Amino acid sequence: MGYRLGVDVGGTFTDLLLIDETTGETFRDKVPSTPSDPSQAVINGARGLCERQNIAADQIDLFLHGTTVATNAVLEKKIAKVGLIVTEGHRHLMQIARSLVPGGLAAWIIWPKPEPMAALQRTIEAPERMDAKGQTVRALDEAEMRSRLEKLKASEEVEALTICLMNSYVDGSHEKAVAAICAEVFPDIPISISSDILPEMQEYERALTTVANSAVRPAVARYVGNLEKELKDWGTKAKLNLLRSDGGLMSAEKSAEAPVNLLMSGPAGGVAGAVWVAKSASVKNVLTLDMGGTSTDVALIEAGSARLQRETSVGDLNVRASSIDVKTVGAGGGSIAFVPELTKALRVGPESAGAVPGPVAYGKGGELPTVTDANVVLGYLPESLLGGSFTLDREGAQKAVQTIADALEIDLMDAAAGIIDIVNENMFGALRLVSVQQGYDPRDFALMGFGGAGPLHANAMGKLMNSWPVIIPPSPGVLCAYGDATTRQRVETQRSFNEMVQNTTDGELTSYLDSLGAQVKQELEAEDVAPRDIELLYEIDIRYAGQAFEIPLSVEPEGLSIESLITRFDTEHERLFTFNLDETPHEIVNVRAVALGKSADVAPPVIEKGDADPSDAKTRDHQLYMDGRMQDAVIYDRALLKAGNRIAGPAIVTEMDSTTLVHSGCEALVDAHGNLIITLLEGA
Repeated sequence: MGYRLGVDVGGTFTDLLLIDETTGETFRDKVPSTPSDPSQAVINGARGLCERQNIAADQIDLFLHGTTVATNAVLEKKIAKVGLIVTEGHRHLMQIARSLVPGGLAAWIIWPKPEPMAALQRTIEAPERMDAKGQTVRALDEAEMRSRLEKLKASEEVEALTICLMNSYVDGSHEKAVAAICAEVFPDIPISISSDILPEMQEYERALTTVANSAVRPAVARYVGNLEKELKDWGTKAKLNLLRSDGGLMSAEKSAEAPVNLLMSGPAGGVAGAVWVAKSASVKNVLTLDMGGTSTDVALIEAGSARLQRETSVGDLNVRASSIDVKTVGAGGGSIAFVPELTKALRVGPESAGAVPGPVAYGKGGELPTVTDANVVLGYLPESLLGGSFTLDREGAQKAVQTIADALEIDLMDAAAGIIDIVNENMFGALRLVSVQQGYDPRDFALMGFGGAGPLHANAMGKLMNSWPVIIPPSPGVLCAYGDATTRQRVETQRSFNEMVQNTTDGELTSYLDSLGAQVKQELEAEDVAPRDIELLYEIDIRYAGQAFEIPLSVEPEGLSIESLITRFDTEHERLFTFNLDETPHEIVNVRAVALGKSADVAPPVIEKGDADPSDAKTRDHQLYMDGRMQDAVIYDRALLKAGNRIAGPAIVTEMDSTTLVHSGCEALVDAHGNLIITLLEGA
């Protein structure tokens, strides 16, 4: 057995984690991201980490990567010029869209409608028609189709093509016929067809998802191609896999064909890592807090699994692709604090100092006060970071935060504490979105803080949410890379079923699920996964007849009962919305099958046992500002802590990639795997 390398690219830092598949030993690193070309930080970081550990490139078997390339392409509008082919009479499909306007009742007055990813001038009609049963109403006129494609090629610049025809989710033969003609007229550009990407009813959602796939496909294909070339030049034969939005892995070839499944690849890595850590800590329900330099991602883990949703949202774009239900808020270590002249009220974020120039304390030219600078001023961040390789400019941070204090006419420490309080409230709102507003009581969940800045704020968030214990895993700053390195390959397919429950039987539904299961299993076997290592999962989307949304329920084909399915749906519907429609019949809308590869055989490390006294790990005494006053604290080196040590707050625990703050009135217990388990002391 060799090594598996997990690499996760963030807005500020790129995290790397190397795992020995035989011993479970890990090696980690954190390097500044290179926004102009993310692959530079990926390859240079991987080379540097392996060289320092004397590990040859050919010893790496798997290269597992979470990327924001597709996300950034959408957010920065750096997408391909997409040509769209629709059924005759449906040319304005993308322009009509849906009637939903985000916001309140009068939001339409100020809402700037986003430009469609496929412009009207690059949209043409296919002379064909198929009915809802998959029967041909009008055969495809291939000669006319070719003529229209030739005119499109002559008049418009097209970098990717999308084909979305009426009712193709039932039978994709017309789309495949059009794709064959497109390949002859446009031989050098990628072609995406909706019956492959999303074979479900609802034409607009199917078209939008497939157009989004085409829009990011050239950028992702270039990135993946360059990365594979760099890996080959480095001398490694490692198989490249990318992290999907739903926390599974997909091969490099698949990711270049269906990159719409990568839109939330970045945030998914942290949640996947949190699932792995929660399992080792014997905790089933967890709220996750992944705070980096630019933003914070929060999610909910229930019964050991991350909560998934059937939509992926990036900016104004909402596509029908499975993703972990992650909410993002513009609150990170680099979030800039400011006082508007008009209101004279302190604001923090969403603008961030990013990796360049970064916080003032980094000494890289930053001039504006940030959350990191406030943490330095309060004494929460010691002057030395990243294992001593990074020294903070405390005096510069104080000068920057003093500008906020002067604007508010308050004390320096109060200004710094105010910055921290506001950024914590921003994250508190995001955590409520994934818990309280989904019908969950946060008191039933632990809270896990990770990312470069998460452990600094996790204890405070535990207090706000009343979620205990607060868990800080080992190497929290590179947990996203841990998620990339320990998750499983995943293949998913879905089909529209569209039957009222009284019009189908248990046997028919079971047969439909079995056929989808066989399909995804075959796809995973084609990626060299042994049949014995494949796990199949199934989902069914149900709704009350007439509703415009569905609720997904997990099922097992063996012993499937529609009656029990209805009971489960009613229970979930009542939990989400507090009511049921008892007189309304139920409708089965979509069915879904998922094939998962073998779990990574990586055991959590077991650290040396000790007693309750953590003094052997003490670095020095320290003072920090907390609860409105200066307090005595102790700084500990996490690498020297032993299982069983108990750390009384206020205290700071430092390590290479992150810093943990333990509040006064709280205590951190070091468990057998090195996790810090922070609890609120009685009477605190």
